[in-house]
Amino acid sequence: MKKYLLSALILVSGGSAIAQQTTPSDALRYAVTDLNGTARFRGLSGAFGAVGGDLSAININPAGSAIFNYNSATGTLGVFNSKNNSNYFGTTSSDSESIFDINQLGAVFVFKDSGKSDWKKIAVAFNYEVNNNFDNSYYSRGTNPTTSIGNYFLNFANFGNNGNIFPIDLMETQAGETVSDLYSYLASLSNGFAAQQAMLGYRAFLYDYNDGTGTTPNTPPFYQSNIPPGSFYQENSVVTEGYNGKITANVAAQYQDKLYIGLNLNAHFTDFRKSSSVYERNSNNPALGVQEIRFDNDLYTYGGGFSFNLGVIAKFSDSFRGGLAYESPTWYRLNDELTQRLVAVSTDGANVFTDVVDPGIVNIYEPYKIQTPGKFTGSLAYIFGKNGLISFDYAIKDYSNTQFRPKRESLFRDLNAVMADELTTANEYRIGAEYKIKQASLRAGYRFEESPYKNGKTVGDLTGYTAGLGYNFKGSRLDLAYSFSKRDSELPFMSSGMTDAAKISSKNNNILLSYTIDF
Repeated sequence: MKKYLLSALILVSGGSAIAQQTTPSDALRYAVTDLNGTARFRGLSGAFGAVGGDLSAININPAGSAIFNYNSATGTLGVFNSKNNSNYFGTTSSDSESIFDINQLGAVFVFKDSGKSDWKKIAVAFNYEVNNNFDNSYYSRGTNPTTSIGNYFLNFANFGNNGNIFPIDLMETQAGETVSDLYSYLASLSNGFAAQQAMLGYRAFLYDYNDGTGTTPNTPPFYQSNIPPGSFYQENSVVTEGYNGKITANVAAQYQDKLYIGLNLNAHFTDFRKSSSVYERNSNNPALGVQEIRFDNDLYTYGGGFSFNLGVIAKFSDSFRGGLAYESPTWYRLNDELTQRLVAVSTDGANVFTDVVDPGIVNIYEPYKIQTPGKFTGSLAYIFGKNGLISFDYAIKDYSNTQFRPKRESLFRDLNAVMADELTTANEYRIGAEYKIKQASLRAGYRFEESPYKNGKTVGDLTGYTAGLGYNFKGSRLDLAYSFSKRDSELPFMSSGMTDAAKISSKNNNILLSYTIDF
């Protein structure tokens, strides 16, 4: 507990440690949202921008609450299953995760005008919904023919100090020789995260200091690896949990019988935990040097944010509707906490040594901000009287506008430049249909979302299919939906010093049950 508080005080008072080594994937965790909501909404793949009349539809177009004719409340439960198949240098493996959760809960209140005003009604709605469920697990394994994960630490040691080496021995004289004292001291530096990684590798004897003598003339000091070359059996186990939720306050109005307008104010909150463990064994069984490495990280991210939505639905005829909506960027304020542990097994030819570098420190970083991109959605719907409907939504989002803040920090400035270069504008298409047979409803939908990356590989395109059933009890309704989606991606074992990544094929199967009551 004392070390935990010491780390916190250093970081808060020092004012220089901004964040752990953040990557574009950390921002996309909040910029890319899943398709969630009520079972009816999910059954039509979320193609509700011009349909309205559903509490989750207001997340697409806030004018949709004015379509309601009665006060209404809906609650939704869901079972979520994810399966991830991995391929790393030809070796395949898989992992899966299933959870049960409350996915949505909300109500809408309709106030009709009893006079002769052109404003026919006003609707006020409140809705809770899960934007993303982070419960997931990935497992990859295989033999890397050339590259050790030790390059991650060596890269920081030789170049992490603004392109120069870290004088770790000198730092020990300033901070004390214990791993905990040194790790805490390094956290207070402007490049503290890089210094910590360099120190972990040095204390695990992954490399030694070379002052440059005995080499090519004028060679500057550097660290040289103690990991013999060869091929390396590697494993990467990643478990994530948590959620990204949203509470929406909505107001919408109907003008005459042709126009609906609406506004959302959204409060976002997130709680994310990630535990990762990377293991390596030198497949050549070297007689000298490092034989095995295990690197464990536990990251906890929490915080909140704000966004708003504007929308309009036009009724061109009794059957044909169109919608246009804007979703603002979400402005998040986040906090990171990180713990690390490194274990290395080495041999001198006669003896085997196990070096455990465990600082026992929780890094508490200064709060930072993420701004996700805004989104435009255009919608069309054709209503077949009381028999059903068919609807189409098209959305566009420019992920290259994703930003970390404060921009003045060199870490975020460089990262924003990388995201502007690597990310791109993504289009999303949703099609949904509903057919009613007396009190029963049959539903189906299709969804396609383009990759946020220009290369289309780091995170690939998403394809999804949905189906649903509903039954109206005249005053209440029960809805059931099934959805399937798949997306390929690449998951790197390390964030730097090693570019090798596992190819992940993710498949999600979800079942949702909603109950709606009119009052």
